[in-house]
Amino acid sequence: MTVKRCLLAAAMLASATTVQAQDKVAISDLSWTGAKVIGHVLSAVINGPMDSEAEIINGLSDGNIVAEGMDKGDGSADVYTDLWMPNRQVVWDKYVDGAESVLVNQPYAGTQMMYVPTYMADKVSSFDDLANPEIAAMFDKDGDGKGEYWAGAPDWASTKMWQVKFKSYGLEDLWEPVLVPQDTFLAQLKGNITAEEPVLFYYWTPEAVHAEYDLSSLSEAARTEGCEDLKLDEEDWLESSTFSCENKDALIYIAFSKSLQERNPPVAKMLSQVQLDPATINQWILEIKSEGEDPADVAESWVEANMDIVNGWIQ
Repeated sequence: MTVKRCLLAAAMLASATTVQAQDKVAISDLSWTGAKVIGHVLSAVINGPMDSEAEIINGLSDGNIVAEGMDKGDGSADVYTDLWMPNRQVVWDKYVDGAESVLVNQPYAGTQMMYVPTYMADKVSSFDDLANPEIAAMFDKDGDGKGEYWAGAPDWASTKMWQVKFKSYGLEDLWEPVLVPQDTFLAQLKGNITAEEPVLFYYWTPEAVHAEYDLSSLSEAARTEGCEDLKLDEEDWLESSTFSCENKDALIYIAFSKSLQERNPPVAKMLSQVQLDPATINQWILEIKSEGEDPADVAESWVEANMDIVNGWIQ
């Protein structure tokens, strides 16, 4: 064999090896049901029709750690399944816009509001109502003179956001936040609604709670220029931030490590092309929470029944 043909054969072998080299994809294990089922859908696509390898890393639930892993590109964390914006603005600024080490797909829309059970809607329908001391007293469970509201889990950025809102609306003297994990709150909510007790809480769409209970959202002031100035990454975030108007719809992304473009190009391409429908996510969540289905089973069944959509992501 001539030297030229030897070099050509070596090049072809190297090329084939590169094409076939596909690193295992490490998917986050975020705590809320929507994020979990999205992770299982992505895993089912990668391990199934893509004939590659993905793993949901148990306990990989801290969004900051996931973002750091994606930035490193070392395979410790490759996919952030449900990146809410602007809730995770710090992550976006540091890794998507800043280091440019994290890429995203086309987002789906979500809402974030304060809710009461609809049996309370005739008494509480807006943030203006929360300024009424008699209304606040109805939600005072511990007798300290302030009404309680669930602002979210202790480590959520949105939990800080709602505390800023209550301060900006001048409600700090009448209301105090309750910061407990989502599962703890949901267990409490079930008891509250069963007993038809007053309860005020943050929630979002898509989520199964809206299918389980009859809920009403509170109206807020319309958005105006300068009504939202959040500095949640600063040490004095509560004092330095203001937010006195309704939320924009959240934009929710699948984020993934740019390193996948080299380590597993087909998966990187697929992740960039995934488009999720909020109604579909609602259905997934409902099947898991209300019907007791396993997230992996829901994901695999959906992928099998919707290969036309899946093939659109892959191709």
